[in-house]
Amino acid sequence: MQFIKAQTLFLIGIAGALLMVTTMEFQRKAERNGLTTVQDSIPKLDSTTGLKIAPGFDMVRAQCTACHSSRLILQYRATREGWKERIRWMQQKQNLWDLGENEPIILDYLAKNYGPEKKEVRREPLQPIEWYKLNSK
Repeated sequence: MQFIKAQTLFLIGIAGALLMVTTMEFQRKAERNGLTTVQDSIPKLDSTTGLKIAPGFDMVRAQCTACHSSRLILQYRATREGWKERIRWMQQKQNLWDLGENEPIILDYLAKNYGPEKKEVRREPLQPIEWYKLNSK
């Protein structure tokens, strides 16, 4: 009985090692081909603001959340031009300071990470099909 347990543990160990080597090989191949893993493609979020951590994040956090909650960013989607209009409105109506050379960085971040959501495009409905009868023998 003890021999069977030892054999089972040995086989489980071998299977685990094979799985690990195979996974590492797939990872290396993906990296060589310029692919990322699924984990790498999931955006990382800041635990405090909920904003995506990406180039420009620190600037947005410093400039935008100094006055308002990050939820205003999270709930609003716009193109780069739409975000620029929103900034101009805040400058005119809410006394937002001139962002200067930081503005393009902020606009790039907002447009890339909080641009308009892409809607799924469905195919056109099928047109009525003229069915035919099969001859049965």
